[in-house]
Amino acid sequence: MNNSIFGHLESSLNGYLGDLTRRGETADSATALRIANSELPRVVAALQGVLDEHKPDDQGRCPSCRKRVFGHAPAPCRAYLAAHLCLLVTEDDQPYDSNTPGLSTR
Repeated sequence: MNNSIFGHLESSLNGYLGDLTRRGETADSATALRIANSELPRVVAALQGVLDEHKPDDQGRCPSCRKRVFGHAPAPCRAYLAAHLCLLVTEDDQPYDSNTPGLSTR
């Protein structure tokens, strides 16, 4: 483990997310609903905070990502690509389950 502040932050966040995942995977319906109601808004707010830091400028470039020596970082930046791939692309790959409450077709 890295003893830097980043290492401690990374370990703490990974622990929180891992615990949240395990709790969600093993919870009964009532507990899963409580977890979703209490933790999902926090996770969404954290992701939105990260994405706000990477909001593209008028040219579609991320002002937070490091600029290249001979030009700008690629657009869209990795923060937006990672969020999109994790949240939307993998979701599209999963078959629709009509028995899952709250899911709808697109």
